[in-house]
Amino acid sequence: MIRLYEKLCDYGKQDIYPFHMPGHKRNPELMSSWFPFQMDITEITDFDDLHDPADIILEAQNAAARLYGVKEAFYSVNGSTAAILSSVSASVSKGGRILIARNCHRSVYNAACIRNLECGYLYPGIYERCGINGGIRPEDVKQALRDFPGTEAVVITSPTYDGIVSDIRSIADIIHDYGAVLIVDAAHGAHFAFGSVFPEPAEKLGADLVITSIHKTLPSPTQTALLLSCTGRVSREKIRRFLSLYETSSPSYVLMAAMDFCAAEIERRGKEMFRCYEERLLSFRKEFSKCRRFTLLEPRKDVSCGIWDFDRSKLLISTERTSLGGPELHRILHDRFRIECEMAAPDYVLALSSVGDTSEGFGRLLDAMLILDMEEQKKGHGRSLPDKRNLLLPAPVTAMPVGDAEEAETEELLLSDSVGKISGEYAFLYPPGIPLIVPGETVQDEFVRLIPEYQRQGLNLKGFRDREFKKIRVIKEAGE
Repeated sequence: MIRLYEKLCDYGKQDIYPFHMPGHKRNPELMSSWFPFQMDITEITDFDDLHDPADIILEAQNAAARLYGVKEAFYSVNGSTAAILSSVSASVSKGGRILIARNCHRSVYNAACIRNLECGYLYPGIYERCGINGGIRPEDVKQALRDFPGTEAVVITSPTYDGIVSDIRSIADIIHDYGAVLIVDAAHGAHFAFGSVFPEPAEKLGADLVITSIHKTLPSPTQTALLLSCTGRVSREKIRRFLSLYETSSPSYVLMAAMDFCAAEIERRGKEMFRCYEERLLSFRKEFSKCRRFTLLEPRKDVSCGIWDFDRSKLLISTERTSLGGPELHRILHDRFRIECEMAAPDYVLALSSVGDTSEGFGRLLDAMLILDMEEQKKGHGRSLPDKRNLLLPAPVTAMPVGDAEEAETEELLLSDSVGKISGEYAFLYPPGIPLIVPGETVQDEFVRLIPEYQRQGLNLKGFRDREFKKIRVIKEAGE
């Protein structure tokens, strides 16, 4: 049996081009290379302590804060997950109230469970052309705060996995009027601060805490992220305390050094790096327009569904006018053209670009799509498409707090027999990890109907202990 390290070494020698995270794109020419074992140390003399930084690590974090123009930056070597857990915990009292955008990452729900929070939900609009989530509308935030008094924090995702950006400035103003804190999961927006064609970053628009995964779109290794404290409205002592709870007690100096090196390189030559990247990106988009069947989605500002802006680094390749579905295109790009994309949805493929992409990489994807487009033109027909509105779940009904549901006794039932019961587990669409149902929510007819349809569409479902998604664990009723 091949070992993990052997498989990774073998994969690294192949010519598969990565249109997926991490943002360094395995491009050795982008950043100077160094041998990590030589720097793999622990807390030794003169090397500070991430959990009580006072010297070189503190200065590295301060450099990141200066780079992003915020009051304070905190390293997370456990990715955005630990930063989100810490942000929620530092902002909301145990047992308190929090408003969560329903399309938030699962780590937000995990934080609510750990802190036994009472959750209200915000629902993003829908960009119906591809059935993807839109943004969060400011008026919906205001109404939710009225309906859910005592809310201490609001968490939204902007940009989303698909690049949709909400009106952060207006949302922040509303939230602050109600005395609450705005936490923005900007894991996919680490590059916003450094380019000229990208949306304005949340840290400049009034967000209190911003979580950004620098490994997703910047040249930094997997698992590296920053928690940015932008306004000082959340106690730095609480942030540091909860980071020390959720992060490993043996933080990797290799990862911390990589974050510091990434920041130093962007500070030193970021303008030129991003100028070249944006030229390649815009040229690709222009040349892609030669395709007649495949299209690059570029959602326009549409306040009716909460879209304030769009991250053009996300290459959403629509298959709607072709004979292919997203999963088929994803597989063809991999098998025929040796291109690995980030994600496939029923009617589009997400190719994630970054400052690490090369002209050769963009060219390979463009050539592949032009060839496939010619093949589709010769077929002369498309395919019937489902009404995407029929693939959307109704708003869930919360029957008990997620923390209580996680601790309750459960039993396993056939999905078809679970309607009206209280779910004891999650169901996620992954990536990016958005829950379809959360422990403590009532199982509805529509949920049961749509699970097999999601599977048929090729969406990746996770969460149930039953990997076939035919059975679900529900809260065992008293007396059973």
